[in-house]
Amino acid sequence: MAEQRKKLRLGELLVQQGLISTDQFAIALAEQRNNNIPIGRLLVRLGFVTENALRDVMARTVGQESIDLSQVVADPEEHKMVPQEFARRNRLLPIAYNPVEHVLTIATTEIFNVVAMDQLRAMLGPRAEIKIQLAAEAQLENFIDQFYGYELSVDGILKEIETGEIDYDSLQSGGDQYTQPMVRLVNALLVDAVKRGASDIHFEPEYAFLRIRYRIDGVLETVRSLHKTYMPGITVRVKVVSDMNIAETRSPQDGRLSLTLNGRPVDFRVSTQPTIYGENIVLRVLDREKSIISLDRMNLSPSTMAKLNLILARPEGILIVTGPTGSGKTTTLYSLLSQVNDETVNIMTLEDPVEYPLTLMRQTSVNEMARMDFANGIRSILRQDPDIILVGEVRDKETAEMAFRAAMTGHQVFTTLHTNSALGAFPRLLDIGILPDIMAGNIIGIIAQRLVRLLCPQCKQEYAPPPEERALLGPGAQTVSYLYRPAGCKHCDNKGYKGRAAIMELLVMDSDMDELVARRATVKELRAAAITKGFRTLAEEGLQRVIEGATSLAEVSRTVDLTGRIG
Repeated sequence: MAEQRKKLRLGELLVQQGLISTDQFAIALAEQRNNNIPIGRLLVRLGFVTENALRDVMARTVGQESIDLSQVVADPEEHKMVPQEFARRNRLLPIAYNPVEHVLTIATTEIFNVVAMDQLRAMLGPRAEIKIQLAAEAQLENFIDQFYGYELSVDGILKEIETGEIDYDSLQSGGDQYTQPMVRLVNALLVDAVKRGASDIHFEPEYAFLRIRYRIDGVLETVRSLHKTYMPGITVRVKVVSDMNIAETRSPQDGRLSLTLNGRPVDFRVSTQPTIYGENIVLRVLDREKSIISLDRMNLSPSTMAKLNLILARPEGILIVTGPTGSGKTTTLYSLLSQVNDETVNIMTLEDPVEYPLTLMRQTSVNEMARMDFANGIRSILRQDPDIILVGEVRDKETAEMAFRAAMTGHQVFTTLHTNSALGAFPRLLDIGILPDIMAGNIIGIIAQRLVRLLCPQCKQEYAPPPEERALLGPGAQTVSYLYRPAGCKHCDNKGYKGRAAIMELLVMDSDMDELVARRATVKELRAAAITKGFRTLAEEGLQRVIEGATSLAEVSRTVDLTGRIG
């Protein structure tokens, strides 16, 4: 009963502060009757409130400070003070220790766990004080894993499959109930990939073994190699949980599965492809929490942010995002949409398929079975009173014509196109069959982007660039005495890189550019006119990141063509 009152108070408090409506609170309570999930977590899952807002309200209510763990730097000495098993069981994380005053600051979600606090004081000694800060639930679980490291019992499960001896460690990590080892093996690999920040998981059959690779920060790396006897079990398990036909092995199949990790759902888009040694399986990790980020967290330069805001302020027209597969086009589109997504606008999307379900947006998957293609979808959406339309990709003349028709009838249209540069969008649209007169005045901006890996701040090495590198960097590098290159340490798994950032070339259209497009000006003329208005190419943006020390010259040359700057 006391627990029910506590839940009710939190919900009512959020209503009083205007963070949720009474209708949203009623929906969450109705949903809670069906599954016994805390009201706070339910409100976050339903998209009614953010995890950070909930954390801050709870902290203010109980008179505690809140903390954003993404701003905390791990210190191994602090973690030695609190055993990992105790931290996991009681959901707390040591984040700072003041040896002069003997004060240990901990982040937790269980601020009323008196027993745990007493045990912690007994562990630290009579002089120690404990300062409590409230953390977001999903964030805390992630950071306990990140700061302490995590041991997945994949080896134990493999041994169990070979010998028949039950691996009790893997049972404890996955729950009390005994499940078949092959089920736990696939689960353990998926969880491991998500925790290591992988965007794709590859199960690749060879003649005598199965190679398992993760794509982390855009680069594939082998994590395991298993004997071919494991292949049938892993393939069947993945196909079963993805709702695929296990009897069909000679045709490609697509599926989807969901996994709840640290209290939040993570989706996987699954694809199988027959090869000479068996079915190749690739899972795309669709982790909404990591993939949809606000523009202010994308580390864009102030001038780029100003141009983006200028484009978003235009009431109608087409914004095109270009780049190869895996360059973050979808993430950028969603980040732009989240800037304008509120109850005053109707945002409708057409995607192939919908990757990240979001509240307030009406999202539709393009489906060959239902005879719904992009062009038909836009035609239908225009009758749904939209303000903003997202078209997943412009692939053909009919889709492009419908997208431009939507822009001409007073809508903002966001879409993607496969070209190598922002200026390359014009010849590509001409090739599809769009007339220059239609392009002029309807395209409001074009973004071309790439993702570059960032140097690990713990181990990056400075060096004096040789003359040829200085020449590549251009006149801005003459005053730079040193650049940075990757080294490798335990913080970045000895890769030298940790995380990625987008580099963008952003073309803002105006009347002068429209006039050039209308009279079919060459790309060279368009580039010259754009540069006079402050346009910076991908190469210049990337090299600026090198000069700033954020990434290396080798990494930028891996993703952007720098050969035009030689000579």
